[in-house]
Amino acid sequence: MAENRGMETENRKLIFEKEGVYLHTNAKRSNHDTTIPGFIRIVERDGEPVLEWSPVQGEGKNAPAVFYAKKDGEEGEEETKFDPGYEPDWAVISTVKQSREKERAPVRETGQWGSFSLPLSELYSLRRTRFSLGRNFMVLTSRGGDPLPPLHFHRGGTRELLRAMQRYIRLAPSPVDGRLFLAYPHDSGALSQSFDELQLFDDGSSDLVSRFIQDPYATTFGGFSKVTNFFRGALKPPESPLHSRTPPDPNTPHPPDDEPGFELITCGAELGPRPKVTRGQPLDNWEQFLDQEGRVTDPQKVKELVFRGGIIPSLRKEVWKFLLGFYPWNSTAKEREDIIRVKTDEYFRMKVQWKSVSEEQEMRNSLLRGYRSLIERDVNRTDRHNPFFSGNENPGLKLLHDVLMTYCMYNFDLGYVQGMSDLLAPLLFVTQNEVESFWCLTGFMDLVHQNFEESQEAMKQQLLQLSLLLRALDPELCDYLDSQDSGSLCFCFRWLLIWYKREFSFEDILNLWEVLWTRLPCDNFHLLMACAILESQRGELIGSNHDFNTILKHINELNMKLDLQTVLRGAEGIYLQLAQCKELPAKVQEVLGLYVASSSHEGSPDLEPKETDTLLSQSEAKGAASCQPSSSYTPSPRPPPTYP
Repeated sequence: MAENRGMETENRKLIFEKEGVYLHTNAKRSNHDTTIPGFIRIVERDGEPVLEWSPVQGEGKNAPAVFYAKKDGEEGEEETKFDPGYEPDWAVISTVKQSREKERAPVRETGQWGSFSLPLSELYSLRRTRFSLGRNFMVLTSRGGDPLPPLHFHRGGTRELLRAMQRYIRLAPSPVDGRLFLAYPHDSGALSQSFDELQLFDDGSSDLVSRFIQDPYATTFGGFSKVTNFFRGALKPPESPLHSRTPPDPNTPHPPDDEPGFELITCGAELGPRPKVTRGQPLDNWEQFLDQEGRVTDPQKVKELVFRGGIIPSLRKEVWKFLLGFYPWNSTAKEREDIIRVKTDEYFRMKVQWKSVSEEQEMRNSLLRGYRSLIERDVNRTDRHNPFFSGNENPGLKLLHDVLMTYCMYNFDLGYVQGMSDLLAPLLFVTQNEVESFWCLTGFMDLVHQNFEESQEAMKQQLLQLSLLLRALDPELCDYLDSQDSGSLCFCFRWLLIWYKREFSFEDILNLWEVLWTRLPCDNFHLLMACAILESQRGELIGSNHDFNTILKHINELNMKLDLQTVLRGAEGIYLQLAQCKELPAKVQEVLGLYVASSSHEGSPDLEPKETDTLLSQSEAKGAASCQPSSSYTPSPRPPPTYP
């Protein structure tokens, strides 16, 4: 039974208490060993409202306490047993893990759960969910970006809890997802001040609070980054009927509680049937696209053919240099000869720089010494199954080493990060040339270098974007992953970091990367591939007895078991299905490049249609994404994409 009362003990005043609120250590197994009964409370400590959960006496006596710190780090402890699910020996993974440990405040030990508390001023969002398997739960997220353990209300009481919380904070339903509520203080002045401190917005006007509706998915990953671009798109467009909701009045009576179970509110965007997609034949006639001086006459057609079917092996060495920017598309054959000569000289000047460093000098240059050590270690374990890199004295290994060391001279700020050798190996294999492989690598790194930066902001944003897409496609799968503490999609990190290099065979990767380099139908096509893979595993994930660790294990074991053409067809079908949806949330449209954010005269971000490319195929067309699209596609009003 839920109670609202004002029992005081010293500086602590009990405002609300509800028993029968459980933690599930395994949502698929509901028994005494996997459910921990407890109490949820709202108390005032020295006047500050705090949400608390604690186990029933005796149930959690051996479990460690869980604290959620404020932004200044008070009462915070670091998690030491987080298992990201990917190779821990990558330097970039270590960076991510350390960053996450600094951002995360909770402490959780395997198999044991303890009490936790969270000041309501630090509550960022909450999600009420009716899970199809009968699991009714609520997920709260702190301003540090961390979801608390899902709270399962076996005996009802969520509405009473929300009413009690609204004495101190306002809970506004997200315009995109009605199950998600965004928390902000009643004091709009304090909220505006917090915006100014975070420097999330250039607009400091007093009406910012009334227009501010944060991205529901960004709240789940708030500790990842400021997600400034997503905040802009999530501001309420005044003319849109989808954004006409106002924050609930805490004094308005709620309807009678009909729990167990929550009301299920959807965002109203219903996806139509997914179009069937067919792949085409690879590009096999390069000469037909060259004029008498060697210029490529129709670069867009070349990209469309490559996207549809790839390139035959004998043409890859030439066409890849165009796709990766080594050769301009409008260059003549004579100009390309000059480019080769200039770029060869430039490459060897940079190579001489590191080759001429003496051992004594290197002893005083810890950064260069560290780069060399990482490169030497990675070279000895990169694609050693491939004959081009197999054997201890293979010249391919020396080329791999030298090109990576030279890249450190080319981009010393980034230097070398583990995983970059995976990107170079296929380039070196195809070009069979040290200089050309280097400049192709620089072109490739222009596309993905942010993946390897220490801040990891690009990786954080891609995980946010992937979450947006997946929730638009399959909210039930997202709810299930949330219930298993897997909603962060951290198990997709490796996929996005090195573009599925570890997931497909070497030959498949050659085909996949040339498809992705076309940037068709959108820059984020690699995220749609992730959606296609996760959808293909939906039955296994939801239908089997998986928890957090086994989900990670299952996803990691997919490598070399996926069919590339099936995944590509699935990803393109997903793109077409989303592009045809007339009520697709604006945030998802941004990820697909169907809309771009722009500033209005009042300074509040707006969404406006973006011209996009039309990708040619034997079946249907697509608007392009936040990339370099194809022809013109007008998303509003949105006609079904068609291939000319």
